[in-house]
Amino acid sequence: MRSVLIIAGSDSSAGAGIQADLKTCAALGVYRMTAITALTAQNTTGVSAIHEVPPDFVAEQIDAVVEDIRPDAVKTGMLANAAIIEVVAAKIKEHALPFVVVDPVMVAKSGDRLLREDAVVALRKLLPLADVLTPNIPEAEDLLGHPMRTDEEVREAARELQSVGPRNVVVKGGHREGDTAIDILFDGRAFHDFSSPRIETTSTHGTGCTFASAIAAFLARQETVPEAVQHAKEYLTEALRRAEPIGHGHGPVDHFWNLRRE
Repeated sequence: MRSVLIIAGSDSSAGAGIQADLKTCAALGVYRMTAITALTAQNTTGVSAIHEVPPDFVAEQIDAVVEDIRPDAVKTGMLANAAIIEVVAAKIKEHALPFVVVDPVMVAKSGDRLLREDAVVALRKLLPLADVLTPNIPEAEDLLGHPMRTDEEVREAARELQSVGPRNVVVKGGHREGDTAIDILFDGRAFHDFSSPRIETTSTHGTGCTFASAIAAFLARQETVPEAVQHAKEYLTEALRRAEPIGHGHGPVDHFWNLRRE
């Protein structure tokens, strides 16, 4: 059975973070292992507390998993601080882990910060290890240090980020306006656009985690990067469409919609 190692933080409301990652990979038929980087006390309205896991224990989790169950892909999410980022980067290199999908989680859907501001520089050092980098517009702006508004600026941002080291960059279009959500993949040679109708819903908690984990799951299943991105977008779009309202803020998507089809 194909497997994915998820390195990310825990969301106590289970809409995002490691819980969303686990649900996504389960729905897509791959085995899932975890290395937890942080515990968050949060719900659909916000994050009230964060407890960061000691970096050496993050390393112990990765070692324990990899020494027994070799992952076919890796997904990183919330890494919390520079020390954890450095440990994760070191372990990816030490174990030569394959198909690394980096979701540069910085801010929760509620606006609460999930990555220390002084850790952004360290995060940039992780990018050369990524097979796929999946920033949304605000995350791309943070990584590059400048805003982007037009289609051409988004494409240039993807090109600029890819030049730092990731083999592929997907700049997600969820934060842009319009009836269509367009994600732009740059593979170092060409651009690939993936579009879907924009779903009007408040159930958007964990969309970034879900998308990146879906890409990792499809890569573990030996799809190409464009195929994995296309299928991840289709899975997330339908998960948004079928989501039921949960909580008083941004609720979760429906991760298991594909297991309940008529």
